[in-house]
Amino acid sequence: MNTRRQFVKSAAGAMFAGCGLCSWPAFAQGSVRKRREVIVGGKRVKTIDVHAHVVVPEATALMGTKTAPDNPALISPKRFETMDEWGTDMQALSINANWYGLERNLAGQVIRIQNEKLAEICAKYPDRFVAFASVALQFPEMAAEQLEEGVKKYNLRGAAIGGHVNGDELSAPKFDPFWKKAEELDCLVFMHPQGIPELAKRLAGNGGLTNVIGNPLETTIFLSHLIFDGTLDKFPKLKILAAHGGGYLPSYAARSDYGCNRFPASCKSIQKKPSEYLRRLYFDSMVFTPEGLRHLVAESGVGQIMIGTDYPFPWSTTTVDHILKTPGLTDEDRRAILGGNAAKLLRIT
Repeated sequence: MNTRRQFVKSAAGAMFAGCGLCSWPAFAQGSVRKRREVIVGGKRVKTIDVHAHVVVPEATALMGTKTAPDNPALISPKRFETMDEWGTDMQALSINANWYGLERNLAGQVIRIQNEKLAEICAKYPDRFVAFASVALQFPEMAAEQLEEGVKKYNLRGAAIGGHVNGDELSAPKFDPFWKKAEELDCLVFMHPQGIPELAKRLAGNGGLTNVIGNPLETTIFLSHLIFDGTLDKFPKLKILAAHGGGYLPSYAARSDYGCNRFPASCKSIQKKPSEYLRRLYFDSMVFTPEGLRHLVAESGVGQIMIGTDYPFPWSTTTVDHILKTPGLTDEDRRAILGGNAAKLLRIT
């Protein structure tokens, strides 16, 4: 199984022609295929996918990679057709953070281009897309400025970030300017894992473990540090959305609680039981089974969960049906997870 980075590179072999996203394709917002309308309890639901990816060719070119015209992460007729088939009314677009190793000036150029192009996408298709700003977290104060510009100038709905910056945990005090700005702006921060290089040897071999285990593990580490290092207490109004159902943390939160009994000195800096912080974090629904979703709801609350497909990566084609067919959810629960929670957080009317 290819890693996410290999997947993108494999689609980028051909030379990108034209001016990329600056000249938008002339296809209609609705494809020939009739859009699937999702009805719950007799009410039409606007479904919002909070975990969907896009690339900006002009930005990848600056980083030395050419984007092929048929790259599935581009905005194309195929994306609209798939959204209509799956019953996805809107996507919250994000770009995976592969620029944390860039020097300051180049990083600033990449971020500016990406955020401008994301704004263009959303302005052209306002009923299909909102987007998370890109930020250069290797320069935390600049990242805070980029976030503010993204939200206030470009109408982006928060930021998309990786789970660490060149091995540094995002709970480190040097990242406080970014967290402070995110709290001040009252916007959502979507964390998507980028890989754990130091585990590459352990995760090599069969099973695609770099992705299958590594991605949710990175999310688990990221969230655990925010809890135990006191970041969530320092910034109590932060709104953080974790990819892949929050990794392993919601499924094993009780061990974190018990760890505070075993190692009380390691928990002196936090104000609550570790599991209690799950009630203020947000998660996508990528847990694959009804039982997984039932457990995530039990641990975090239905108001903390939103659908995510990981489009265009082939992880889920039945996200809407997953919610509709999970037993024990009320119609109100289903409407919240399918779109209501995301609409509130992302300011979608």
